[in-house]
Amino acid sequence: MDQSLKLWYKGDWAAYFGLLANNLTNLLTMISLLLFVVGFPEEIVYGRIVPGFGLGIFLASCCYFVFGYFLAKKTGRNDITALPSGPSAPSIFTVTFLVILPVFMETQNAEFAFSLALVWCLFEAMILIIGAFLGDTLRRIIPRTVLLSCLSGLGLLLLAMNPMLQSFETPLVAFVVLIIIFINWFGKSPIFAKIPTGFLLLAAGTILAWVFGLQSPEAITASLHGLGFNPPTLHIDSWISGIPHALPYLASAVPLGLANYIFDLENIESAHAVGDPYKTRQVMLANGISSSIGACFGNPYPVTVYIGHAGWKSMGAGLGYSIATGLSMLIISLFGLGSFLLAVIPVAAIVPILVYVGIVTANQVVRETPKLEVPVIFVCLFPWIGNWALSLANNVLTSAGTTGAKVTAEAMSHHGVYYNGMIHLGNGAPISSLLWGCLAIFAIKDQPIRAAIAAGIAALLSLFGIIHSGAVGFAQPALMPFFYSYLMVGGLFIIKYMMDYKAKAKEDKNTTTIEESA
Repeated sequence: MDQSLKLWYKGDWAAYFGLLANNLTNLLTMISLLLFVVGFPEEIVYGRIVPGFGLGIFLASCCYFVFGYFLAKKTGRNDITALPSGPSAPSIFTVTFLVILPVFMETQNAEFAFSLALVWCLFEAMILIIGAFLGDTLRRIIPRTVLLSCLSGLGLLLLAMNPMLQSFETPLVAFVVLIIIFINWFGKSPIFAKIPTGFLLLAAGTILAWVFGLQSPEAITASLHGLGFNPPTLHIDSWISGIPHALPYLASAVPLGLANYIFDLENIESAHAVGDPYKTRQVMLANGISSSIGACFGNPYPVTVYIGHAGWKSMGAGLGYSIATGLSMLIISLFGLGSFLLAVIPVAAIVPILVYVGIVTANQVVRETPKLEVPVIFVCLFPWIGNWALSLANNVLTSAGTTGAKVTAEAMSHHGVYYNGMIHLGNGAPISSLLWGCLAIFAIKDQPIRAAIAAGIAALLSLFGIIHSGAVGFAQPALMPFFYSYLMVGGLFIIKYMMDYKAKAKEDKNTTTIEESA
């Protein structure tokens, strides 16, 4: 191994704070949903789920550190960046609202709901473990432009958009932090170059927040009440008892498991694109096994490769930031330190880092994409835009104490809000983005048979409600138009193939005739 390889570089500080903020935000979101929306007992949330949550993240980060270490040893390079890890953010909402909440509301039995959620997570983990043996094949079949384009949509809409909105809610803090990011990480002449940029961002944001009275000493006092030591404990009996009753709830695990699988593929491809060739099978097995162990210790939320590898690498991060984040999340989870940290350090000082990572992720596909394939980037963005818009619309309706069904899609369409369109475009975004990217790129590159296969897969997934629907179900009336439409698209590509074949045969015949005449 190169003797100059270090386990911690200057850029690890910024990457550490950014990745920790992302993980910490998901931890606090999960806690808030369980306590204040579901009404779950604190003993289960703080005593079982949170410690297992931290353990799962720590195990995955340890695996990623080891993978990075051996990759650096194998290549003799000292610029390898470890993959980022964390909980699957969509799973936090899916498990909470599709499993834990309805079961708890119906039975008022927190233990039962907890056990079903653990089974759900194990099922998710099995999808990753089984899929690990197909990952490299799929990465070879699916064009890089499509994988990176899907990731760019995820980066902009799910990672960067909400942090940008938060930044515009607190401009007194966030604007200065954003401009420091632009100068130091996008520009060529950094300001305060001797200070690690990650520390500079947090210091500047924290000082501004306290100066302008945006942070409260009372919040620090209140956060101290949540401190205490809660070690992870095995819950084998809980998930075994949930297995006989879990089948009706596992249907929702299939589309999300496939989505997490695709996230992993895209993020691994992103690492390859910037020169860090991690093995797909190793990474997916690590995620599946870490999620399984986390579930055995009480965590119902699977872990995944986090978006942003290119962003962390551009900061100069190496191997240390990933395992440092995992260790920090374990300590925070064991001792209940999350609320205390956010009471001291404002979120507005942290979220601009996620904006940067989202921009770098989107910019990566622009750099890597041949000119002919650039339209594919924008095709892949639409499902993610629909997904974000649908989430925003549903949150607004919920805040108003109503639902889309009560307001009706027809009433909203009169005001230019195409709610049904958002439902169909936004649901299943990770998979439909990938499929539409394949349809676009195979059409552009004149590969009609591949495009027909992609259309056939889209038709099949529509038939079972895995894409374009909020719930899995066979031959749902609202989805049958999508099923028929994808079949027609597949038929169109087959016609295109036959026409091209006949045209080529005619051209070859004419060429042969000319040669014979000569």
